[in-house]
Amino acid sequence: MTITAHGVTHRGRVRSVNEDSWIGDVELGFFVVADGMGGHNAGEVASQLAVEAIRNFLVRTNDGESVTWPYGLDPKLSFNSNRLLTSLKVANRRIFKVSESRDDYTGMGTTAVAVLIDRDRIIYSSVGDSRLYAYADSRLQQLTRDDSWVAEILARDPGLDATYLAHHPMRHVLTNVLGARDAIEVSVSERPLVPGDRFLLCSDGLHGSLGDQTIASILAEGLSVIKTAERLIEAALSGTASDNITAVVIAQSL
Repeated sequence: MTITAHGVTHRGRVRSVNEDSWIGDVELGFFVVADGMGGHNAGEVASQLAVEAIRNFLVRTNDGESVTWPYGLDPKLSFNSNRLLTSLKVANRRIFKVSESRDDYTGMGTTAVAVLIDRDRIIYSSVGDSRLYAYADSRLQQLTRDDSWVAEILARDPGLDATYLAHHPMRHVLTNVLGARDAIEVSVSERPLVPGDRFLLCSDGLHGSLGDQTIASILAEGLSVIKTAERLIEAALSGTASDNITAVVIAQSL
């Protein structure tokens, strides 16, 4: 099976700085999207620190040789799930330490959604509200769960009016981000890879601008990963696009 991938990021129509960062390595099978926050461009710093720290740890542990595991190993998880989980914890610690080093970085943080592909499996994790979607069997599925006030409220009471929550003053509040505290709780999941699967990693600038139906219709077009990522960004920009926008599309084929 062959993996192809492509990412596009745009600062949107309102923001003067793009605080999103992304990274991808088809050969090593990892992909990350991060959406930073904080004043004085600190969000841009936080997201870049995140993707670099995650990349560095995954590269160091790629050959499976002995390596320091600063947070230990969870025996209930696969080796690659432990790799991805630890990479996010390393990134969190890195951002937190840098945020303490300068006054203008105080309080900076970033969301992150990360994917690691290992032959016939995809391992994924997220912090904040950057998302991973899967498109398979003509159906779009959000694989990650937002760490947000809205998601917490809906989890407790699924019957609440989503339209009301979409306009609530607390709707943008995140309950978990990288860099906000010294230690962080993160979960990781795995699922089989099937030929024809398509995956989308994106920041909230994309999924906040496009509904699931629009995202699904673009992924269903069967275009190349390059064209698909570009189409998603163009569709988001056709609206208000008040936030930074990032889309990374991954396709699996025989």
